Amino acid sequence: MTTSRPGLVPGTIVKLNRRVRISGGGRELIGGSPTRVLYLSEAASRMIVNRKVSVNDAGTGLLADRLLEAGMADPVLASLPDLDLATVTVVVPVYGRPLALDRLLTSIGSQHRVIAVDDCSPEPEPIQAVAEKHNVQLLRLAVNGGPAQARNAGLKHVATPYVAFADSDVIVDTNTISLLLKHFNDPQVGLVGPRVLGLDDGEGMNWIERYEEARSSLDLGVYPATVRPRSPVSWLPGAFLLARADALGEGFDAGSRVGEDVDLVWRMAEQGWRVRFEPEAKVWHEHRQAVAAWLSRKAFYGTSAHVLALRHSEAIAPAVFAPWSLAVVAAILFQRPWSVPAAGAITTLAGWQITRKLGRSEHPVRVGAGLTARGLMAAQTQTMALLVRHWWPLAVAGSFFSRRLRRALLISCVVDALWEYRRTRPQLDLFRFALARRLDDLAYGSGVWYSALKGRSLRCLLPDVRRNPK
Repeated sequence: MTTSRPGLVPGTIVKLNRRVRISGGGRELIGGSPTRVLYLSEAASRMIVNRKVSVNDAGTGLLADRLLEAGMADPVLASLPDLDLATVTVVVPVYGRPLALDRLLTSIGSQHRVIAVDDCSPEPEPIQAVAEKHNVQLLRLAVNGGPAQARNAGLKHVATPYVAFADSDVIVDTNTISLLLKHFNDPQVGLVGPRVLGLDDGEGMNWIERYEEARSSLDLGVYPATVRPRSPVSWLPGAFLLARADALGEGFDAGSRVGEDVDLVWRMAEQGWRVRFEPEAKVWHEHRQAVAAWLSRKAFYGTSAHVLALRHSEAIAPAVFAPWSLAVVAAILFQRPWSVPAAGAITTLAGWQITRKLGRSEHPVRVGAGLTARGLMAAQTQTMALLVRHWWPLAVAGSFFSRRLRRALLISCVVDALWEYRRTRPQLDLFRFALARRLDDLAYGSGVWYSALKGRSLRCLLPDVRRNPK
């Protein structure tokens, strides 16, 4: 995105998110993505009242825009005007499953134009019958090309300013589109996604569905966020997306059957568009119930890694370390008598170097210590994730020969499961949650390795080490 656009509409309110800490008498904001210290003028600091900025002039508009861009604040939906629902066309890629399509179209209702794209279903007649029942436009493709190609085919027939893409196995809440549409009051927003929850069919959930309800790959949590690579929310699932039609260009990568949603988000972020995750808006997705089908899907997600690495080499890294944090991790993994003292010395030195860069801060030592602690925690959690998810084949193989690696792998498996169990509070006992968690990682990691070996490149498995991680 190279052209400038108007700013936020008057009346917009943005609120500092939970990760932002205010220091220095209100003139220092610590947080964002990547984590940074934002220094404010006295006048700018007074614009923040109860952690909120209300846009009413050029100054407050500039501050609110800067906070949004830094990932430090999120818009308050109640402050944004409603936009006309008739400006949205819904595109639905379909391959079989007419009952699911009927359920989705019923949930959408009649207030939007809907284009259903039959991706060469083996039995097209039931699809056609459902389309006629709901009076929606039906396109039929001559060759099955996957959901990305089907969405693009529908996109070519969209004449409204906004387009929603809805997979046929979801149900849309009555206010989902209206809530997401509010975000387009910000002219910088190009794409928005809702929270994707598990669909309860009324017959109760088995243990896999209960795990997915708490820790689904598609559920990005309860907090709104700016979406971009290496942020707490780094992608949006294609199960449901709402976009500014003129921001999409040619749309999804038609050659991809998996990871096309991640690719779209990252391309739009690279072009300068804001991408938002809005958990107040919800859709319900029909999760897989059988263990084999569930694991197969997880592995399928992992197979997108190599293709994404070819297109987004910096964004795909499974972990990002600063040199000092990598040195701390290495010292701890050695598990020698000198490991803890060495890790402490490296951390202290890193904290001192960070503090030196905070000359404008009112409390540089305190702020530097906090930033160092955040970096250290991020390094530890990323290392555990590498051992149990992306690098598990190497970690398991190495554990047969190394007692220290075996201990590190075991600790990572247990700590990761306990942390996620406490964080998500699933309606599932700890043992089955931990089992599902490990199966989830094994399947996804297998998919990543398959894609890497098939593509003859380990780029998607390599961490990124840089002095100033972004």
